[in-house]
Amino acid sequence: MIFAWNLEALSIGEAPKNIVLSGVNGGLVKDGSEWSSRSLKDKVLVMFYVDPDEKDLNEDFADALKAKNFDKEKFGSIAIINMAASWKPNFAIQVALEAKQKKFPDTLYVKDMKSVIVKEWGVADDNSDILIFSKNGELLFNKDGKLNDDEIAQALKIIEENM
Repeated sequence: MIFAWNLEALSIGEAPKNIVLSGVNGGLVKDGSEWSSRSLKDKVLVMFYVDPDEKDLNEDFADALKAKNFDKEKFGSIAIINMAASWKPNFAIQVALEAKQKKFPDTLYVKDMKSVIVKEWGVADDNSDILIFSKNGELLFNKDGKLNDDEIAQALKIIEENM
């Protein structure tokens, strides 16, 4: 096993290093335009950073978020797909993502073609990562892998307290 130490790794209470996904590195699913992590502000935001092969791992959390029906003026969600983590062809993932974007228009879908966020922020690769950011862009919560019931409750509480 190889361990990579990233000195820019995410820390609770701090805003992460800015990342821009554009061109060969990725971008928005809807039109391919640039996405910047500087947009992680003004609302409490939940980021799902997902390997397409693990897309259902945190479905319980996604369902819990949907059931809360948070005010869209104060809360948002973003799904960044780690395209490099999957064996599936990119065109097949793209078709699925376009369908998801239409089904969930309030969620922003972004492609990370080269695992840039894994390399720059130190999040888990080949997994489903949940990150919650404050209105100021500071990290409030970070969990890689499946959230259990207690972690789902904790994440929802963090969102409610920071809106």
